[in-house]
Amino acid sequence: MTDTRRRVKVYTLNEDRQWDDRGTGHVSSGYVERLKGMSLLVRAESDGSLLLESKINPNTAYQKQQDTLIVWSEAENYDLALSFQEKAGCDEIWEKICQVQGKDPSVDITQDLVDESEEERFDDMSSPGLELPSCELNRLEEIAELVASSLPSPLRREKLALALENEGYIKKLLEIFHVCEDLENLEGLHHLYEIIKGIFLLNRTALFEVMFSEECIMDVIGCLEYDPSLSPSRKHREFLTKTAKFKEVIPISDPELKQKIHQTYRVQYIQDMVLPTPSVFEENMLSTLHSFIFFNKVEIVGMLQEDEKFLTELFAQLTDEATDEEKRQELVNFLKEFCAFSQTLQPQNRDAFFKTLSNMGILPALEVILDILLINLIIEHMICDTDPELGGAVQLMGLLRTLVDPENMLATANKTEKTEFLGFFYKHCMHVLTAPLLANTTEEKPSKDDFQTAQLLALILELLTFCVEHHTYHIKNYIINKDILRRVLVLMASKHAFLALCALRFKRKIIGLKDEFYNRYIMKSFLFEPVVKAFLNNGSRYNLMNSAIIEMFEFIRVEDIKSLTAHVIENYWKALEDVDYVQTFKGLKLRFEQQRERQDNPKLDSMRSILRNHRYRRDARTLEDEEEMWFNSDEDDMEDGEAVVPPSDKTKNDEDIMDPISKFMERKKLKESEEKEVLLKTNLSGRQSPSFKLSFSSGTKTNLTSQSSASNLSGSPGSPGSPGSPGSPGSVSKSTSQMAAITTKGGLVGLVDYPDDDEEDDEDEDKEETLPLSKKAKLESS
Repeated sequence: MTDTRRRVKVYTLNEDRQWDDRGTGHVSSGYVERLKGMSLLVRAESDGSLLLESKINPNTAYQKQQDTLIVWSEAENYDLALSFQEKAGCDEIWEKICQVQGKDPSVDITQDLVDESEEERFDDMSSPGLELPSCELNRLEEIAELVASSLPSPLRREKLALALENEGYIKKLLEIFHVCEDLENLEGLHHLYEIIKGIFLLNRTALFEVMFSEECIMDVIGCLEYDPSLSPSRKHREFLTKTAKFKEVIPISDPELKQKIHQTYRVQYIQDMVLPTPSVFEENMLSTLHSFIFFNKVEIVGMLQEDEKFLTELFAQLTDEATDEEKRQELVNFLKEFCAFSQTLQPQNRDAFFKTLSNMGILPALEVILDILLINLIIEHMICDTDPELGGAVQLMGLLRTLVDPENMLATANKTEKTEFLGFFYKHCMHVLTAPLLANTTEEKPSKDDFQTAQLLALILELLTFCVEHHTYHIKNYIINKDILRRVLVLMASKHAFLALCALRFKRKIIGLKDEFYNRYIMKSFLFEPVVKAFLNNGSRYNLMNSAIIEMFEFIRVEDIKSLTAHVIENYWKALEDVDYVQTFKGLKLRFEQQRERQDNPKLDSMRSILRNHRYRRDARTLEDEEEMWFNSDEDDMEDGEAVVPPSDKTKNDEDIMDPISKFMERKKLKESEEKEVLLKTNLSGRQSPSFKLSFSSGTKTNLTSQSSASNLSGSPGSPGSPGSPGSPGSVSKSTSQMAAITTKGGLVGLVDYPDDDEEDDEDEDKEETLPLSKKAKLESS
């Protein structure tokens, strides 16, 4: 058999009973060795890939619909459809299918959809066809019973459908309908309702084409007005002919397109308003009706999209200032319905559709017809979403996030789009976005705390948090000037944990910037109070709220944000001091004490700076380690007369420099629970402790000596030489200045030595400067 190719679209029916477009290609029929039979093949027109390979199964029911559709099922829940561009191509492929199955190509369905029992099949085979009663008024009840009895059996439905098609029965029934209406014969009209409803459930495209023709459709709707369960009858025809008016806002020159629009509207009305809601068993019987409407809409969108003259005229009139308001409203309603029809398209086709509208100028046209800013319209629709789950609001929030993302903004030659757009957004739109937040946070607790409101506020906070991260001074100015953070933190009292966490995440994002403008705003307004209150109210529960709050304070400690550290300890320490299952708050307190000690002893801080600036060698140790070595040094390591500054600074009064050191060491001693041991080592390469003890020999060199155990150290706990002990050598007097771990080399004074200095120490040991004997310290007597 020779292959024949025709342009088609391949569709599959998804779980929601909607058709998904699988691609466009060319169909052919031929023998496939792997499938062992004649098959339908569709290859994509874009790259030649195989879109469909389906064996023509002798027992599969194929349906031909609307002259350009072939529909069939390959599995229990897997329906396929080929939509042909040309009727000739559909007819040719249909002939191939019928040839394989041994069917007459004049039929519209090749097989029954469900297998029959053997007994029923035998009975049906014995009767070649279904004989219908003569179409007369007095036999309407008999006809209605026949239709009702045929619906449960797929084979009998097929025979009934063929009989209705071949004898032109539907038109005869509609003639009797006029007679019954003229005679006001309600019984006959009720029978006609049941008959026409049953014909819909036969699910046959050929019957639909007769019923939905211009000649018959209004009479079919008339029959469906006389539902026996409803009294009085519905006036559907009156609505369609008098109330619903077809307005041709732009003249449509194609009569086929115009007829298709009329037909689709009326069939959609039948499905939505006229037919009763189908039962579970009847729903699948109307699948062909759904498909009929779906493919009609696809065809209408395609025909309009290809008519450039029509679209050009549409947008020209929309943007023309001379167009009156009533006409412009009609144009907008048409555009709205046009876009609604496009929702039947698959994503790739929908993208092409909106690209066409964009090229035709839809955005300038919308700008003309809007009374308010489009972006504010989006925000208002998001805020007013009536869906309890806020499905629409979530989508609109994603759209807003895309709009305000600086990564999506282009830079121009002289001025960036980012600056221009963000300035516009914060001036004209931000107040609309934050309105629900500000309205709900006027008190200490949210004024409305229902689930839907909480969800909406969480969405708004998500976008504000994004702005804090990606915008600069715009969001900073807005937050500080409008006191936004205070209002956000009111939501920490919400009964919805997810909303309270959103508020906390917003503040955490601000603190993460380590911006002193934000920090001063937080301190001035005491904006840690709601967080601490939420932490205490959470109690001993180990949950996400507990962990998130602790993480925020831990960040402040680790990053050593001095202003916030001082603010937290000075104002909230009493509330937090008993929290001992983590060391975060005690660590913050230690940071605070270190800061305060440095502030109380500016000379000491200056001294450390001098010594650090004159170190002859540095390694990768942090400033904190160096300061610990300084503070952990024993005061009795310093002997009288030892120089602690470069020779150029020896004219300074030693008493002025050392007195603050002595006071600091005494205060530190009182706070510590036990004395730190000071290890004295000679071999620098093997030392493990950063603290050293300085001793002097009777010779001319200054040496570092070690002691064998901590018990021999004069600075060990309980020894007479412990720093700060009354009357001990560790107390610094006016005549005694003591310093830790000082080695004089080449005119420089090193505070401590580091492991990577060991080799240089060994090489340069003999080169150390010999201090004048008059300046040397005396060994204290043991």
